[in-house]
Amino acid sequence: METSIVRFRSASFWRKGANFSFFHIPPSVLPWPFVKRFDIVYQNLGNWSSKYYDVPNYTFITPVIGFLAYDANRSGENYGMVELNIMANHILVHFPHIYMPQDHNKNVAMKCVRFVTNGSIEFSNVTMNNSCISRGQGHFSIVIPSLKPEEEEKKRWQWKWWVIGFGVGVVGLIWLIVIGILVYKCVRLKKRKKMERQSEKSEALDTVWVGNSRMPSASGIRTQPVLENSYVP
Repeated sequence: METSIVRFRSASFWRKGANFSFFHIPPSVLPWPFVKRFDIVYQNLGNWSSKYYDVPNYTFITPVIGFLAYDANRSGENYGMVELNIMANHILVHFPHIYMPQDHNKNVAMKCVRFVTNGSIEFSNVTMNNSCISRGQGHFSIVIPSLKPEEEEKKRWQWKWWVIGFGVGVVGLIWLIVIGILVYKCVRLKKRKKMERQSEKSEALDTVWVGNSRMPSASGIRTQPVLENSYVP
C-alpha cells in the first residue's frame, strides 16, 4: 500500500493541472467549494485492494488506486473534502500492468470501475493502453466478470484430467520402453538358439565353456607338410 500527499495552489492548478504516477488531471480544474490551497491524497492499495473494496460478480485485475482533494486550511470552519470541478477534459487514469488470472479467457471484456465518495460504483469502458477516464475524484480499478461456480468447477476438473492424462501418458511410455527391451532380448535369444541348433546338425565339434557360454571347439590338427617334388639339385 502506498499513500502520498501533494499540496497545490488553486491558481497554479487551474493553469497547469497535475500529473501523478497513474493520474493525469488536465488544466482548467478548480476545487469546489473554492479554496486558495488544497491537498490531494494519492493512494495505491496494491495487494490490499480486495480488503477495502469489492465489486459483486467481478474480479480485480489491477490494484485499486485513487485520489481525494482536501482543504489545506485545517483551521477553517469548512475544513474537509472538496470536489474538483472539471470544466473541459476528463481525468485520465492509467494502469501500466494488468494481472489476468490464469483460469480466465484472455479475450474477456474488461471494465473500468470507479468508487465514488458517496459509496456508489460507476462502470465505464476501458480506453487504449489500459486507461480509464473520469470526471471526478475517487478510487479506480479495472475488473473482469468473475467465473461462475459451475465454470470454476469445470476449470478445476479440466486441470485434474490434464494431470491424470499426463501421468497415464508417462506410465504408458515407460511400459512401452520395457516391453520393447523384452521383445529385443527375446528375439536375440531365439536367434542364438537357432544358430546353436544349426551348428549341432553340422559336423560334430567339441565344445568348451567360456564364461557362461558354450562355444564350439575343433581339435588341434595340423597338416604335415609334403614336398610336391622330391628332386634335389
